[in-house]
Amino acid sequence: MTLGQRSAIDLETQKHPVVVKRRVPGRKGLSHPTWGFVRRHRRHLDLDRQPSSGRVRSGWNSRSSPTAIERATVGSNYDRIGIGYSQIRRPDPRLALLIADAIGDARMVLNIGAGAGSYEPPDGIVVAVEPSSVMLHQHPDSNRVQAKAEALPFGHHTFDAAMAVMTVHHWSDLALGLREMRRVGRRQIVFTWDPDHDRELWIVTEYLPVLRRIERSRFPPIDRLVELLGAHTVVPFEIPFDFSDGYQPAFWRRPEAYLDPRVRAASSTFAQLSDDVVEPAMERLRADLSSGAWAARHQDLLELDRVDYGYRLLVAG
Repeated sequence: MTLGQRSAIDLETQKHPVVVKRRVPGRKGLSHPTWGFVRRHRRHLDLDRQPSSGRVRSGWNSRSSPTAIERATVGSNYDRIGIGYSQIRRPDPRLALLIADAIGDARMVLNIGAGAGSYEPPDGIVVAVEPSSVMLHQHPDSNRVQAKAEALPFGHHTFDAAMAVMTVHHWSDLALGLREMRRVGRRQIVFTWDPDHDRELWIVTEYLPVLRRIERSRFPPIDRLVELLGAHTVVPFEIPFDFSDGYQPAFWRRPEAYLDPRVRAASSTFAQLSDDVVEPAMERLRADLSSGAWAARHQDLLELDRVDYGYRLLVAG
């Protein structure tokens, strides 16, 4: 299926197709970053300093400003595994196009759980929120704030859109994080995985079934996200065989990649497993690749260009 043939599900009518309007190529927009615009709106963003105790500056919500203890502890997982993350997790242009469609002409965008800044729109003003200091330091822009999704230090509808790409499963309080997302952004875009999707990745079913339990305990079902977010559109995203963003399903047709410890380290799920669990599984995979057993079992996959593994883009607002 080509990009122009993407299907979408309208949750109100359950009819096809409902496709988020595509950006017009060559549309005039702000170069990024537009510093004059940032300066004019910095009082709303307040990127340079934390609010003083007991005071509420324009653009800040005093109840949600992270305490020193919270700032010291958020993102500890990615502080451990995030080193070198951006070398493996490179934005894929096909997913970038899908997300850009959803963001549309939003001029001020908040990227929640921004990591190294993947999939941020090139036009307009983007502010990155990320709890991990290691990940935040890999972000290329200066408009970045260390904070949690559940405590966004911005005022009501400060942003035209708020985006969250492969991050909601890390939030400690999903409902609170999504409420915060709706509070600060007029439009909300979430990209995530549906744990109720039938088709499973072979690395899980054949080599590391323990990943199933971990992933299904972390990722919220799409139905729950739709309800909490008030999403009106869900767009399926099939993973291409040459997908460049190296999260877990990216290598479904390139099995040898899972043998690389750097690839596994870029996956937060893999990173939770001890070596005594992972290494025997990788030895079995290595042997199956050498003998041709893997290729024999997955001849059908080798003939496909893309597979639906349950990744979905939700749009609300």
